[in-house]
Amino acid sequence: MSSSPSYPPVALLIIDVINDFDFPEGEMLIEQSLPIAPHIANLKKRAKEKGIPVIYVNDNFGKWQSDKHKLVDYCLGERGKEFVEQLTPEEDDFFIIKPMHSAFFSTPLSTLLHDMKITSLIMTGVAGNICVLFSANDAFMRDFTLYIPEDCSASNIAEDNERAILLMKNTLSADITKENELDLEKIIKEAEENKKRTMF
Repeated sequence: MSSSPSYPPVALLIIDVINDFDFPEGEMLIEQSLPIAPHIANLKKRAKEKGIPVIYVNDNFGKWQSDKHKLVDYCLGERGKEFVEQLTPEEDDFFIIKPMHSAFFSTPLSTLLHDMKITSLIMTGVAGNICVLFSANDAFMRDFTLYIPEDCSASNIAEDNERAILLMKNTLSADITKENELDLEKIIKEAEENKKRTMF
């Protein structure tokens, strides 16, 4: 018999927030990202109160030998410190390293979600028009129900993020309700109903 913890069939994905912002448009992304940090942090707090698992999926910036702690320490010393320190993972959070844009590409994320019997994903992070979008596309093709709060992702240019959010709403059937309006109990209930119709 499995001794794995029992979770609601909903997971919160936090994508690429442990970030060094060390690229040509990094300062632009920091400026756009700082306002979303409190929203992601509050959503994470609310999710954990409901027992929803929190999964960080993060680029490793070429530091393949780094673990979660080393990567956080590294990014806290870089230009995005003010953003990163608001969203550092806790010991009971899951942390997955990804090599490319999508959270699913060459990572154990699918296996983890399957093991936890997750049917719905709440997706947050940066950049909204690249890594969040690519991850949402892959999640949609895997039949996950998607919630992508419009105030929990950011891109280098605000208009690009708005277009990505609308694209995910219109083509991936994502619910883009703002963080403080998301009814987590309702999301869990609907996911439980969907789980009954899903074979694992």
